[in-house]
Amino acid sequence: MANKRWEMAEAAFSCGYHGGHPRPEAFPAAAPAFFSVRYVLLIARCFVLVGLLSVWVGCDSKREHTLAGRTMGTTYTVKVVTGYFGSVAGLQEKFDRRLDEINRSISPYLTDSEISRFNRFQWVGEEFPISADFLRVMKTAARLYALSDGAWDGTVGPLVDVWGFGRGGSPGRVPPAETIAALLRDVGFDKIEIRASGALVKRHAAVSLDLSSVGQGYGVDQLVELLRAAGFTDYLVEIGGEIYAAGARPDGRPWRVGISRPAAGARPDDIYKVVSLKDQAFSTSGDYRQLFVQDGIRYSHHIDPATGYPVRNGVVSVSILADNCTFADGLGTAVLVSGVEKGLALIDRLEGVEGLLVVEAADGSLQDYPSKHIRLEPAPR
Repeated sequence: MANKRWEMAEAAFSCGYHGGHPRPEAFPAAAPAFFSVRYVLLIARCFVLVGLLSVWVGCDSKREHTLAGRTMGTTYTVKVVTGYFGSVAGLQEKFDRRLDEINRSISPYLTDSEISRFNRFQWVGEEFPISADFLRVMKTAARLYALSDGAWDGTVGPLVDVWGFGRGGSPGRVPPAETIAALLRDVGFDKIEIRASGALVKRHAAVSLDLSSVGQGYGVDQLVELLRAAGFTDYLVEIGGEIYAAGARPDGRPWRVGISRPAAGARPDDIYKVVSLKDQAFSTSGDYRQLFVQDGIRYSHHIDPATGYPVRNGVVSVSILADNCTFADGLGTAVLVSGVEKGLALIDRLEGVEGLLVVEAADGSLQDYPSKHIRLEPAPR
């Protein structure tokens, strides 16, 4: 999964009271009998202090809290904007507990997770009951598979593994053609039925699932749900580079996200384009990080489910903006596999979805193919 980077510039607020104490001559020379001059001065000072506090809190009324941790083999970061005296107490524990639940459901790296047990399940035609998390991800997966005509397929895991890009792999050689052909017989998301009862049914005993290309996006969406339920309106959630941004930064401006330059060896802080986000998810998929070269040919970790081989259509990066991160995460992979023409056509027919495809030309230059309404900003200099 390609690296992404977001930029969160925080405004510096400065305000306060710069005058001295009230001067005695500012008050009447004689106070009513039931007030002493000293008491009048004390009251005046209290009013000044209250006024200063009001000005200070009103001017610097926003704070940004940062919560971070590890999950899904990567890291997560959450930025939450509150009033100056706002609290995020208890959120970290809720985040970690929720992410642990998701991992125990759909992580292929945990041998006792639901998805691992499903992959070992060999009974064709029998129901395998699944949790609400697993079911929600599978419904999005089925939509992605249908929309992309199979370009996104959550059953290509064995092919990713044999190419060396999966679990325990070491990329560096092209597998034998007969091995690829044999594994292709077990690939196909349509070999799994999603029952209305909330169960999965295998139509082919050896079919297996790997939902990593949507799993981190789903984790982002679930943390967003926790924040909404807690009443927060301004925040940015990121897991492994998958992002959802809501509301605004402390300075009132939109959250800004940088798209990394899609070139092998590019520094993480080498920004190619910038997009502003408000109540949107953002995801970037690329083939320029995980790859190997054999006989002058570059092979990336994005496998075409139709051929069993890495895609070679020139697309090196796809960035997607959508209303939820699960869908944006998977759609980026689908568009990258589909190529420029089919990928752009898919984006442009989806309501509320925008995207940018970047193609590497033969001379190494980068060419942009944006969707109809995406707004891109130049990289900062």
